[in-house]
Amino acid sequence: MQTLFDLSGKTALVTGASGLLGGHFCRVLAGAGAHVVMAARRVEAMAPLAAEISATTLALDVTDEASIAACIAAAGPIDILVNNAGTAVTRPLLQHSAADWDAVMGVNLRGCFLVATEAARGMAARKQGGSIINIASVLGERIIPGVAGYTAAKAGLLHLTRQMAVELARYNIRVNAIAPGYIASDINAEFFASEPGQAMVRRIPQRRLGRAEDLSGPLLLLASDASAHMTGSTITIDGGHSISSL
Repeated sequence: MQTLFDLSGKTALVTGASGLLGGHFCRVLAGAGAHVVMAARRVEAMAPLAAEISATTLALDVTDEASIAACIAAAGPIDILVNNAGTAVTRPLLQHSAADWDAVMGVNLRGCFLVATEAARGMAARKQGGSIINIASVLGERIIPGVAGYTAAKAGLLHLTRQMAVELARYNIRVNAIAPGYIASDINAEFFASEPGQAMVRRIPQRRLGRAEDLSGPLLLLASDASAHMTGSTITIDGGHSISSL
């Protein structure tokens, strides 16, 4: 079974690699034998982990087409792409500006589209296939107030995943998505320690937040040949939150 998830000889590009989940994804892929290329705007923030896992670091702004082309060219042949870069603006709908909307869409949807298509062109040209993993969210199918741009972008990303899966299948490129629920981090720790936060946790059937490690298995499944006949799928990892009863 170990050989089924072995990524030895593969190159994996992870966008948004300077963040919590991006860094975790890099560590998991490297642990499975892949050469990892870490890409983000904050190159210096990636340096400690890159040294730990012998990864390459590259500057990448997913809203800039020239930056994307340069990053993917520098990365060399890519077998696995983890489209992880993301951002959010939290603001009531009537205070959500066009600039807020464009900023979120530019990273979470347009950026994913641009990076994936640029990587896919290289995969198709090499005729060796590949795996594209879009990091979506349960908020692509459910909503919470205050993040209109984010929910719309993630809903679009889920549908884009299916669209890309159909069109790229002929090149043996698989395109799937991971939709995490709430993941515990330093950023949200204060909120989830509060009464409103604890009330939200109680609405999760498993009665706990997710951890970065909860995404490791699904990531390796989609990155490896273990999912050779999977494309256009979304794996939801949220402790049952998105299917909880009203």
